[in-house]
Amino acid sequence: MLKFADLVDCVTAAIGRAAAWLALVVVLLQFALVVARYALGFGSIWLTETVVYANAALFLFASAWTLAAGGHVRLDVFYAHASPRARACVDLIGSLLLLLPFALTLLLLSTPFAARSWAILERSQEASGLPLVFLLKTFIPVFAALMILQGIAQAFRALLLLRQG
Repeated sequence: MLKFADLVDCVTAAIGRAAAWLALVVVLLQFALVVARYALGFGSIWLTETVVYANAALFLFASAWTLAAGGHVRLDVFYAHASPRARACVDLIGSLLLLLPFALTLLLLSTPFAARSWAILERSQEASGLPLVFLLKTFIPVFAALMILQGIAQAFRALLLLRQG
């Protein structure tokens, strides 16, 4: 179980670190769009949609890494002062009763949604928009799968800690 949890942590950390670079892309493109629109009177739907796609990828792909790093919201008032065993209980219960059912439901509902988009290679409704809506919709089941894996890894770590003592 520990080897699996370590492998999942490595994969989600690698994906999360790569996705974190999208923050720079979002900031630079958004700045360029604002300057172009207000200083030059030029707007670009293609660039605007690129910012939206990069922002979606950033948050969806970095979420599992954030969970592994303990960055997601919990009842921190209680969690911060709890013993390691109590934290493990919270992590185990939260993973099994909240995270995994939600992420599994999201995966089951979003996969056909993304598949239909791939079947028609869905494009932007804007004439000059990105022809990659199918790719954007694929981010949702990928997010759900990454969260499921990280939730299982978190549950395994909590179980191992609870078994120790």
